[in-house]
Amino acid sequence: MKPSTISELLKQDFTLQEVDIKGWVRTFRANRFIALNDGSSLQNIQCVVDFENTDEDILKRITTGAAVHIKGELAESQGKGQSVEIQVKSIEILGDSDPETYPIQPKKHSFEFLRENAHLRTRTNTFSAVMRLRSSLSFAIHKYFNDNGFFYVHTPIITGSDAEGAGEMFRVTNLDAKTPPLTEDGNVDFTEDFFGKETNLTVSGQLEAETYAMSLGKVYTFGPTFRAENSNTSRHLSEFWMIEPEVAFMDLAGNMDLAEDFMKSVIGHVLENNYEDLEFLDQRLQDEDKKKPQAERSEMTLIEKLRFVADNNFKRVSYTEAIDILRNSKPNKKKKFKYIINEWGADLQSEHERFLVEKHFKCPVILFDYPANIKAFYMRLNEDGKTVRAMDILFPGIGEIVGGAQREERLDVLKQKMAVLGIDEEELWWYLDLRKYGTAVHSGFGLGFERLVMFATGMSNIRDVIPFPRTPQNAEF
Repeated sequence: MKPSTISELLKQDFTLQEVDIKGWVRTFRANRFIALNDGSSLQNIQCVVDFENTDEDILKRITTGAAVHIKGELAESQGKGQSVEIQVKSIEILGDSDPETYPIQPKKHSFEFLRENAHLRTRTNTFSAVMRLRSSLSFAIHKYFNDNGFFYVHTPIITGSDAEGAGEMFRVTNLDAKTPPLTEDGNVDFTEDFFGKETNLTVSGQLEAETYAMSLGKVYTFGPTFRAENSNTSRHLSEFWMIEPEVAFMDLAGNMDLAEDFMKSVIGHVLENNYEDLEFLDQRLQDEDKKKPQAERSEMTLIEKLRFVADNNFKRVSYTEAIDILRNSKPNKKKKFKYIINEWGADLQSEHERFLVEKHFKCPVILFDYPANIKAFYMRLNEDGKTVRAMDILFPGIGEIVGGAQREERLDVLKQKMAVLGIDEEELWWYLDLRKYGTAVHSGFGLGFERLVMFATGMSNIRDVIPFPRTPQNAEF
């Protein structure tokens, strides 16, 4: 008999069939009722043990966290809370769980406690729901790009270039930590290192993806990136995943079209395929909201936020227009913003982005044509010489979620921008080559995957949407 999953059993509309199932005990009560979960569904299935005819030594080993193998008959449930249950004919203990030391007891645990037990936290409803949604979003991303003619490119994790120019990178070396070889002037001699030069973990696959877009047309990367920013906040990770499409012959308007369609598609996918998990997480958020003062409560439920994105056209607004709106807004005039907007050129904060989305336009917003001096060197300079063809997508609750741009395709302009910023041409000779041989308009964007998972699950801490978070002073598991 083929083993079933709980997800499969709960979809079936017939009973009195033989079933074979394996999972972990959530609870065991009255020496008779096992709540069994196998990770395939938010729901447990009740397994009813004939305790009078079951070995007492076996009954003692049915504890929370134990792994069991059950064979029996699927029957209509006699109790409340479930439509079907399993009448157990045989039970085998696959793995014992000591009830005195097992951390994930059937009670409410704090997220801080669960982060300390990240290897077991997916045995809770909240984290199993989050990780199923993470998996579903990942599948939806690959499916979207595959269905739209993109090629998946694996860009390098070890790199000699800093795509973002921020300088906060993790060095990769096999030189002796105590006595590295030195040059005559006393600096570390990286010519003797493994790669013969200074190398780091990548902060972005974008530059390499551009090279493939300029031959394959439409490509995307989806992989891990690393930033050595010493920031211990609920929005930062040292290791996280990035989705970065790059498309040849596509301008800024096409880039905004692609990003909007992409975001609606992947969010629509989880609304259609993960509704049970979304409903659970939505209720969790509503319960949390009830404990907050009225002013701090969310105006939309989780599912309403997702539908807000999936069902609304995104409003496209220039940075200049947005600054005028913000400068003249009530929160700015009454100094309710933490960061007051006084002049053009200011870098927008999350509070400003959320005001535009939630209060002013009441729909997702795409801001474009940002000041050049607050954006990266590779973004296409506009004719005004002050702004670049950049775009950010703003969502309710979080502000910016996607950042992208039309790339600078003109060799002379790109060289000038690199010179001003002190970026070594020799380090990016291959990137400049793209502008020498068959250059063309091209664009792309980046989406931090964990930011998307936070939005889709309503989780407020980024450490709770990645299996094993890497943050300053923390590389456990």
